[in-house]
Amino acid sequence: MSTAQANGVAIDLPAARRFALRVVAAQAVVTVIVALLSWALAGPNGARSALLGGGIGTVANLAMALLSFGSRAGSDAHYAMRAFLVGEAVKLALVVVLFVGVLKVLKVSPAALFAAYVATFFVYWIALASALPRFGALAVRDARKD
Repeated sequence: MSTAQANGVAIDLPAARRFALRVVAAQAVVTVIVALLSWALAGPNGARSALLGGGIGTVANLAMALLSFGSRAGSDAHYAMRAFLVGEAVKLALVVVLFVGVLKVLKVSPAALFAAYVATFFVYWIALASALPRFGALAVRDARKD
């Protein structure tokens, strides 16, 4: 029995993995929407910049989702925590490296670049806020009532 199960708290790992990947897909969709708006407002360079900014946020979150919710993530609470921390560290490193690379190598519109990146953050936070009752302590409490 894993530590999480022994303490009476468990997470439905496949559902959490699907949720994380849906968030990444939603971030990709929002990135395209922001790019289209940027194209209308700032032309092709604005659209390319928005695709790069949103792409940075989306790729970083995809890496975190894949690392944090890997096949062994639910096997043990310590491994799950380590996988989450590694995923978060890789996400942060990717964001820094990709932003530095884009800003040093390409001529971009900073407003469109950062607007699209921030839009991916909004997707993440809105999804997280809407999912907390399903995956958090309230879900465990509600499951015990049944």
